[in-house]
Amino acid sequence: MERPMKDDALFEASQQAAIALLRATRVLPVVTVESAEQGVATARALLEGGLTAIEVTLRTPAALDAIAAIRQHVPGIALGAGTVVSERHIAAARTAGATFLVTPGTPPALAHALVACGLPVVPGAATPSELIALSSIGFRVAKLFPAAAIGGIALIRALQGPLADLLLCPTGGITETDASTYLAQKNVVAVGGSWMVPRAWIEQGNFAAVTDASRKASAL
Repeated sequence: MERPMKDDALFEASQQAAIALLRATRVLPVVTVESAEQGVATARALLEGGLTAIEVTLRTPAALDAIAAIRQHVPGIALGAGTVVSERHIAAARTAGATFLVTPGTPPALAHALVACGLPVVPGAATPSELIALSSIGFRVAKLFPAAAIGGIALIRALQGPLADLLLCPTGGITETDASTYLAQKNVVAVGGSWMVPRAWIEQGNFAAVTDASRKASAL
């Protein structure tokens, strides 16, 4: 991966902001919604339960509208766009009001665009080579995805030596049962998960369940 041109001070500040955001929430809810109304109601339920950030995945046509609505109606929550896979996604998420970005993987062109965007970003990676490449261009934190499927806790522990300066946000297959084990690892700054925001609850309007699950997650 080639080293992109960047403002080193601005990029470092954005990475420190990403780390601070993840440290503040510790559990990052990964949310998929079908309407702006679902997005607002979910964000409110998460915040009521004590979770201070939300990652709205760009997997549905309603995602950008949901981000815009959350920005307007739930200003107290840190608002991220997830499943960012292109420069077009970066621009659209910023316009909608996202204040941080998360990717599932980070090919060189996307890494270049993320470095230049100025927002706090958590780039995704699945292998040591990908993580090393991200670290080499200055990323301080990365999303390990899909964490459970590619080695889980064993992989994270194995990475502590060779990549001691890179913090991880493992996401994918993590549950309420094992989240605390992930969070106990010294190179884990936060975990991402959907166990407190299953789509069935959101579709049914069961936001009381989201708040209850969020309260338990925030206690981790």
